[in-house]
Amino acid sequence: MSEPDPPKVFFSYSHDSEEHKELVRRFATFLHSRIGLEVVLDQWYDNSRIDWSLWATRNLKAADFVIVVASPLYRARADGEAPPDEGRGAQFETAIIRNKLTRDLEDGTRRVLPVVLPGRSIDEIPEFLNPYSMTRYEIAEFTDGGVADLLAAITGRGKHEMPRRGVWRGGARGPRRLPAGELPWTCASPGVRRGDAWIDGLHYGSSIVLRPGTPSARGPGFVELDLGGHYQRFSTVAGVLDDARDPFQVGRVRVVLDGTPRCEHDVSAGKPAKIDVDVSGARVLRLEMSRPGAAASPFGSAAVVVTRPGRPPELALGDPIVT
Repeated sequence: MSEPDPPKVFFSYSHDSEEHKELVRRFATFLHSRIGLEVVLDQWYDNSRIDWSLWATRNLKAADFVIVVASPLYRARADGEAPPDEGRGAQFETAIIRNKLTRDLEDGTRRVLPVVLPGRSIDEIPEFLNPYSMTRYEIAEFTDGGVADLLAAITGRGKHEMPRRGVWRGGARGPRRLPAGELPWTCASPGVRRGDAWIDGLHYGSSIVLRPGTPSARGPGFVELDLGGHYQRFSTVAGVLDDARDPFQVGRVRVVLDGTPRCEHDVSAGKPAKIDVDVSGARVLRLEMSRPGAAASPFGSAAVVVTRPGRPPELALGDPIVT
């Protein structure tokens, strides 16, 4: 599987001094060699005669992002405070960047990234980039941690991802009962679905049902629900489906929280089980449904259950609720 192409990043800066040029080159080298970005820096292309205005136009147009390096001369040239014959390259590039922002402010804001290198100041960011009211990237050191915020802007992956939104409770102040089946499913086995179920003559309209598609299906069915640590209790009625092809089967339901088994129940026709579990602080609720084998239960039961090999389990969790 091939790696995705790295983002192309154009460096726009001013040749304030040899020391500043060296600092910019060190930073560009770090991003290119250590981070793996495709960096375009003029200092790496000065080994032949070039039309620099055409070079800048092409590379600015092709770049995914533009890093604007703050410095006193860059700000003066970008903000029109320098003589027209001074720093023509920076004046030309910033004219293109300003035009990009004017044409599409939202897209330009996302792609043009003002950077403050060690020893430089926020006040050296051009005024048109709004240094105090908008995000800027102050680089204290050339390390992975030092460029983390800048890299997050380029990749779109920050240090703190937004959590998945929970089920809206309608503004209720007290605990509200929510159908557990409506929570996000992180994974589920074939044959497990949302739907209605009849258990011991009662209808449950919002159930989690295990009904394998083939008569030879074996192994437990399962579903994992994303609790996110936001709920206190889980309750349901577990049982064999009234219309199961094998009405005499015995089923087993197990509740696992964050990888730790919490309870286990054997059910049969006419003998459903009520399940009520404290899930406070748990992030993942795993519900397993199967036909038990002859081995003793890990919860201590020594009862041996007679089963019919080859027949799949046909079980349901009737109207499971979280609060």
